[in-house]
Amino acid sequence: MSSEALAVTRVPDAVYEALRESILNQSEAPGAAVTEQAIADRFGVARPTAKVALERLVADGLLRRTAHKTARVPELTRDDIVDLYANRAIVEEAALRTLAADGVVPLAAIAAQRMLADAARDASSSAATTPLARADIAFHRALVEAQRSPRLARLHALLMGEIELCTGQVQAHRLLALDDVVAQHQGILDAVTAGDPELAGSLTRAHIEGARDRLLARYDSQHTAQAHEKD
Repeated sequence: MSSEALAVTRVPDAVYEALRESILNQSEAPGAAVTEQAIADRFGVARPTAKVALERLVADGLLRRTAHKTARVPELTRDDIVDLYANRAIVEEAALRTLAADGVVPLAAIAAQRMLADAARDASSSAATTPLARADIAFHRALVEAQRSPRLARLHALLMGEIELCTGQVQAHRLLALDDVVAQHQGILDAVTAGDPELAGSLTRAHIEGARDRLLARYDSQHTAQAHEKD
């Protein structure tokens, strides 16, 4: 197989970024096996380079691997989704309340929001799901990292891999209109700017729970259809 074009300078980073994108845009389906040899063949790199990229993805939570087993793209169950979003809501609501108390909006969040807003105005961007998913994640990550507690930021970082898997699904399957995402983000930013912790926290929780509900509805629909096929 011919090696794929890689966009960044360091080869391990390039392989990592390309694989990460494939997982987020659903090119690597949930449950798919990802081996060092397959990565090496796909990108035309040595096995040690492939191993570095694979281990980073496992550390991020974008791949799962148990002892002596092949790494696979996680298949999140309904309980996984419920638990993940419950914890995400707790962490991000707390973070946004703290951030709003200081009334400071990080520039990285503004930049991510601008990218999403520009995409929402450009109908031709609708196919570019991975950059939009990453901009969405960048928005939330920037807000959490900008608040005062480094421990809260570390808790959020522990969830980020699986959060990205979910966000990738929301974007890839158009479960939320981009205009709605932009509007909800803007409401959060406005609450932070206004120094309103209560509003910033409640809007953040509503935003997260809305995405969760759309993802759960798709999950339930898929599994109901699969059950009917087996009958």
